Amino acid sequence: MRTVKIAVASVLMTAALYGCSKGGEAPAPQAPPVTVATPLARQVVDWDEVTGRFEATRSVDVRARVGGYIQAVHFKDGDFVRQGQLLFTLDARPAQAALGTAQAQLAQAQAQLTLARTEFTRSEGLLASQAVSQAEVDAKRGAVAQAQAAVSAANAAIRARQLDVEFTRVTAPIAGRVSDRRVDPGNLVGGGSSAGDVLTTIVSSSPIYFVFDGSEALALKYQRDARTGGAAPIRIRLQDETGYDRVGTLDFTDNAIDAASGTIRLRAVVQNGDGFLKPGMFGQAQLAGAGAYQALLVPDAAIATDAARRVVIVVKPDGTTEPRAVQTGPLVDGLRVIRSGLKPTDRVIIAGGQRIQMPGMKVAPKNGTIAPGAPQAGSAPVTQAAPASSASFANAG
Repeated sequence: MRTVKIAVASVLMTAALYGCSKGGEAPAPQAPPVTVATPLARQVVDWDEVTGRFEATRSVDVRARVGGYIQAVHFKDGDFVRQGQLLFTLDARPAQAALGTAQAQLAQAQAQLTLARTEFTRSEGLLASQAVSQAEVDAKRGAVAQAQAAVSAANAAIRARQLDVEFTRVTAPIAGRVSDRRVDPGNLVGGGSSAGDVLTTIVSSSPIYFVFDGSEALALKYQRDARTGGAAPIRIRLQDETGYDRVGTLDFTDNAIDAASGTIRLRAVVQNGDGFLKPGMFGQAQLAGAGAYQALLVPDAAIATDAARRVVIVVKPDGTTEPRAVQTGPLVDGLRVIRSGLKPTDRVIIAGGQRIQMPGMKVAPKNGTIAPGAPQAGSAPVTQAAPASSASFANAG
């Protein structure tokens, strides 16, 4: 009887263990969900980023062309002035007195010329009756020529003194924004040379230059582009701006490369109709590196690094994954340009890539879309150089 009980107990235990084993069997792993989308096809332009400063196309130190006392100032500091506008008035009385002296000298020279001509005419009549010699007639003729030269010199002196009177009115040599006055009325200033006192300065406002240093490679590229036709476009933003709203064209490349730094000075012309841009302002600019071209774009987060390669994960028609080596380009509005390695019909994993543990893994794809971020101002998307990636294949998302 004891043996039968032991046998029954063994059968029950075996059945119980069998039931537990059948009920606790692990289910087959499910395919991880991922979001896929085809690359965004778009026309883009590559831009080279540079930094520089604005410079006036024309800048003048205003000096008086004659010395004297400042009598009046005819502008407000910081005004926009027209070419020829009166800025300063100097005391004109000394110049007017000098002009009166020159006019008196002219009258004296004209009287001497009249006398010399009369004497020459009389001597010619006397020569006919042989009352005077030929030498005397020649001397009278020479006196007439000397008197004529004296009249010409007196006229030139009058013109010079008239200019001195005119120069007591200091006018704007160019149109532009005037600085503050450096001298007040009542001060004696020197003038007439480059060493004269600077009364104020004027800088032109529109157009304005944007000057920057570029590498030798950058200079070569734009120099070759200029030969094929057209100046390279440039767009600029100030340090407190987010959009590259100010546009211009590259118009000058310096004639030598700095041997110490390996850079060359380049310049662009920018319109500044409202006068907002000031010489000396700092700006960041983008130069169009090439013409517009058709490109495929994917989110930067969808790109991973596999050893020395950059890869994206694509989902094949059977639902399995495949890493695809790609050649990347710059960023365009938050998306990465793919230069090669992808086709427009490839389904790229744009979310959930961190769930992929190995190539060929089965996934459950869900369709998504690739949309650019907010585009920056300009006629074409802004691009930036591609940074070095440190992501691993398994962490691609």
